[in-house]
Amino acid sequence: MTTAFTDAWAQPDCASQHVQDSLFHTYAQKARIFGPESLGWDATFDSLLAICPNIAEVYQEKGIRQMFLGNFGKTIAYNDTAVALDPKRWLAYRGYLHCMLTHDYEKAITDLLAAEQLTPNAFTMDHTFSFFIAISHMESGNYQESEKYFQKDIAQQRRGEGRNDIHFNSLLYFGILYYLMNEFDQAEQKLSECLQLYEMHPLANYYMAMTLKITGNQRQNVYFEKARQAIQDGYALNEPNMHFARFPRQVSLEDIERR
Repeated sequence: MTTAFTDAWAQPDCASQHVQDSLFHTYAQKARIFGPESLGWDATFDSLLAICPNIAEVYQEKGIRQMFLGNFGKTIAYNDTAVALDPKRWLAYRGYLHCMLTHDYEKAITDLLAAEQLTPNAFTMDHTFSFFIAISHMESGNYQESEKYFQKDIAQQRRGEGRNDIHFNSLLYFGILYYLMNEFDQAEQKLSECLQLYEMHPLANYYMAMTLKITGNQRQNVYFEKARQAIQDGYALNEPNMHFARFPRQVSLEDIERR
């Protein structure tokens, strides 16, 4: 009787969300001592999976280590398991990974549209789902669809009283889209709005310069120089996972010199 009672208490109720959250918090603290670049990260989370194999966030965290190692296929595979266990929480994140990590834009759009049905008007990685859908369409050459989703992205950010600032990278990529569409007045407007929020944005300065170059505006030199200075001074997109996520249309000092 004593042994049975002890064994019953030794195994936690893995079906309980409260138990899952508590266990994950404890083991995540241990894993952070090692960091995702260490084998200790995987070993810690593996020990938790031996107790409760159905905690979705553990698989997402194991995917982070594979991201550090450059094994993006394994990152997606771990997130496939996370999505299977908890699609409402992790489907949009997997769409983000497809968009920014593996550049599989078709899968990104599929995941993010499905996530929008599960959690309308939600965000992932600091952006609306529509932002990543818009980028996916832009990089696939579907400019009209991209424009539609950038408009939805901005409209969602402005909902309510509409007094909040739009994310500067929403304005950046909307401006780049119009640049690609040869809609140079609208490109200049969006890029100008971006630079009002983030004056030393390297990409916004570069694409503003390129827009002005095409329209024959001599102010292009001012923006080319600001883009150069911004890159040299270490300014960047300021997005999560920038060491791994490959946002499109980025430029280097060499690109500026070759303009």
